[in-house]
Amino acid sequence: MTFRLGLTGSIGMGKSTAAGLFRAEGIDVWDADAAVHRMYGPGGQAVDAIFALCPQAIERGAVSRETLKHEIAARPDLLPQIEQIIHPLVASDRQMFLNDSLADIVVFDIPLLFEKGTETEMDATLLVTAPAALQRTRVLSRPGMTEQTFQIIMSRQMPDAEKRRRATHIVETLALDQTHAYIRALIAYIRMHHA
Repeated sequence: MTFRLGLTGSIGMGKSTAAGLFRAEGIDVWDADAAVHRMYGPGGQAVDAIFALCPQAIERGAVSRETLKHEIAARPDLLPQIEQIIHPLVASDRQMFLNDSLADIVVFDIPLLFEKGTETEMDATLLVTAPAALQRTRVLSRPGMTEQTFQIIMSRQMPDAEKRRRATHIVETLALDQTHAYIRALIAYIRMHHA
């Protein structure tokens, strides 16, 4: 039976880097953000349903994330409606990935793992974290990122302390080599105890 590891962390904590390290170790990784990008792309599963809610967010047969973001800010009722469309599609995509995988371990990279209660579908969880000052530096160095956008993103995420309390495993991403060593050790641990 495949071991399901939920990978999560707030923006700027190093979650994408950790996912890449799992891939480098030959582990199958499903990425929630990539799944949503596919669904929003030309011919994507979510395009028609988003068009029905917010036609101005569709450009050249795809969802314009930028336009949709502005519409969500202007219409507070819109986000829950979009989530009702997207969450079942994402859950189905995640299940299909698991069904198609022949791996002994599958990592599910899910930014809002705890916020949406998806951790209950996992055998264990890994929280990727870093000190708040390092997180802020990483996020604000991204192209187009502003302090205001950073604060909006953070307001939608569970505090790091609560995520630490809920997580099965925790890795601090201070140095790449240490993070990689931790991930290798975690893979070995899972294989030893859950084979």
